[in-house]
Amino acid sequence: MTGAKRPGAGTPREYLFPTIERLKLTNGMRIAVAPMPRLPLVTVLALVDAGASCDPAGREGAASLTVGALAEGTTRLDGATLTEKFETLGTGFSSGSDWDDATAHVAVTPERLETAIALLGDVMTSPAFAQRDVERLKAERLSDLMQQQVEPRGLADDKFSEFLFVPGSRYAVPGGGSMASVRTLDAAQLRAFHAARYVPGATTLVFSGDVTAAKAAELAERAFGGWRGALPSEARVDDRTAVSGRQLHIVNKVGAAQTELRVGHGGVPRGHPDYFPIVVMNALLGGLFSSRINLNLRERNAFTYGARSSFEWRRGAGPFVVSTAVKTEVSGAAVREILLEIEKMREEKVSAAELSLATAYLDGVFPIRYETTSAVAQAIAIAQVYGLGDDYYSRYREHIRAVNADDVLNAAQRFLHPDKLLTLAVGDAAAIRAPMEELGAGAVTMHEAPAEDGAQ
Repeated sequence: MTGAKRPGAGTPREYLFPTIERLKLTNGMRIAVAPMPRLPLVTVLALVDAGASCDPAGREGAASLTVGALAEGTTRLDGATLTEKFETLGTGFSSGSDWDDATAHVAVTPERLETAIALLGDVMTSPAFAQRDVERLKAERLSDLMQQQVEPRGLADDKFSEFLFVPGSRYAVPGGGSMASVRTLDAAQLRAFHAARYVPGATTLVFSGDVTAAKAAELAERAFGGWRGALPSEARVDDRTAVSGRQLHIVNKVGAAQTELRVGHGGVPRGHPDYFPIVVMNALLGGLFSSRINLNLRERNAFTYGARSSFEWRRGAGPFVVSTAVKTEVSGAAVREILLEIEKMREEKVSAAELSLATAYLDGVFPIRYETTSAVAQAIAIAQVYGLGDDYYSRYREHIRAVNADDVLNAAQRFLHPDKLLTLAVGDAAAIRAPMEELGAGAVTMHEAPAEDGAQ
């Protein structure tokens, strides 16, 4: 309708995260239950303090292979039988790990929950780690790593971490391990890792959906009550960076039509008290589609299809990194614009309109993320890993709304470090070296990309 007035935005509706009830079994295993009776489904997530940060030195990748091998069978059931039993329940078993935890996941209707929990208990407490299964998973992981080394995006991610963190830091090696470390792993080492890290005192069983706390505790006791094991020592990662001033690394990939760029430095731990100002500041800088870096590189200069920045949240201080891929001929110009946006973020306050756009998005999209039982279970797990408290999600929007322009400027000045930026470019060195050297981003260190056939 011509001349019609666009309706204004309404008042955001209140959002309350499901109430969490907590219990503990006599063996020390924790239970967290979020009853959601309106949804005829129950998600069960076993959370174990057995992420990549727990990998023994020289055996990086043990955590990833261990959790991946859980689905391959137990001492009672082989992999095919186990899969069939889960499928009979109308579900599947999935597992995975990141830096700070390992998880196993099933979702079933309430009437099938008891059988599902019994199967999950068998998987978690009595995995078989058959040598043939471990060797197959190991071969798959090595194949993935080989592919990652010749694929520019994966190569850039891995090399950025390798150059950023001090030698010997777990963060300097990919979460799934390196070619060298994965080759050393075998079934006996995975059994040892499981015996040391997969114990009741290091495990939380999360239930979300149509289940009561009493029922969850009853079923958990039946499936896990006999589980035993000494509490492992806390894993600590050396998160120091090897970058004291600006550095520029070029990984030469002859003939590349694009350049993968990474620009960043060390970040902060997830538990940092300035988490919310940092989140809003990064959203404005490069965390949203409407962010400054993306609008600059994509919309204003047409250098790329997309660019983003992120603080990678871990128990230790993970990296802050700007990531993008650009046409070879604009590699130097793209880095220059990234450096300018980082400097600008530290020099002046954001406008009220720009701040409102970011906080309104973070505020508005938040409830949509937690509409399913699986999403709620994952959220509870994250809060458990980082000690965020049971009211964290109910108060999240309040914390986002409280961030003002002064907070954003302060966060930028404290947590963005232009003088310590590590710039990494994976591309054709013959075409990009000269313009990159003109940036003043540090002395150039040259590297050759791995051969396409993965030869070492």
